[in-house]
Amino acid sequence: MKIAIVKLSAMGDIVHAMVALQFIKKHNPNIQIDWFVEKAFFQVLENNPDIDNIYSLNLKAIKKDKKQLFSQIKQVKTYSKKTYDLVIDAQGLIKSAIVSKLLGKRVAGFSKDSIREKAASYFYKNKVSIAYDKNTIDRNAKVLSKPLGFEILESDILDMKPFLYYKDEDKIIYEYLKDDKKNIIFVIGSTWESRNYPKEKFLNIANSLKANCLVVWGNEEEKEKATWLEENSKYIKALPKINLNTLKALISKCDLLIGNDTGPTHMAWALCKPSITIFGPTPINRVYQTSINKVVKSSSKVNHYKLNKNDFSIKDIDENIIIEIARKLLN
Repeated sequence: MKIAIVKLSAMGDIVHAMVALQFIKKHNPNIQIDWFVEKAFFQVLENNPDIDNIYSLNLKAIKKDKKQLFSQIKQVKTYSKKTYDLVIDAQGLIKSAIVSKLLGKRVAGFSKDSIREKAASYFYKNKVSIAYDKNTIDRNAKVLSKPLGFEILESDILDMKPFLYYKDEDKIIYEYLKDDKKNIIFVIGSTWESRNYPKEKFLNIANSLKANCLVVWGNEEEKEKATWLEENSKYIKALPKINLNTLKALISKCDLLIGNDTGPTHMAWALCKPSITIFGPTPINRVYQTSINKVVKSSSKVNHYKLNKNDFSIKDIDENIIIEIARKLLN
């Protein structure tokens, strides 16, 4: 059997969907799995032995240049010649539904009551129902397993093996890791400012734990915060900019990751590394809480159907709560 998975973005959502791969291969070892993804996130999937082919698209380029629409449609149509037995849209957006329909005639995806862009469901022959406010990982597991005739249980996911892989990483990261101290990664950025824990509180965490704290960043604004943190604490180092392949390697070598609700933070769970995810305006059921993967949430209530980007309650979270959890995980 030959299937295509369409999960274009974002990084955290892709990570949460990838957990299903090992169970799909276990259910059907001979299945061929191809994955279609936005170009920017190609390296998240790269080197995974359960994926046969990764095909990148650049749909985001259409926002800047409408002419890109035709070139992207042409590219998808080229991929459609691969004759898939089943295409699964694990995204549930109109754009991902269109891509899925162009790839093959038999398309599976979420039912209209299970997604925000309900019109996407009209493109699917096989529709999977699961509440929109259910756990994100469970939603991905169900839409990727039910069309294949089996079920991925919570107990399966809790017993998963790490599923992010790297190769030929930038060796500069090993100059920052220490053997005589615990290595902690700080993920200080995200897509919205209201999802970002204050840099001053990250500073207090580092000074309290007295570990080797490494800050990763992805843009100039985050770089400025990382530099400020390094300048104000002897326990903090701002890393140089690294790609996603090297980030996977770095996280796999750390003792703990502390970060906002964003893709790099979720990588720790995927690599079975201890983590603390800090939530403000987003729901905590985006993740699994385990013996080593903990969450801290602000007091604000979250509407799954309409997230409030003006909810800055994350700033009110007491860093001492995070420090206490971190000490338990490090010990």
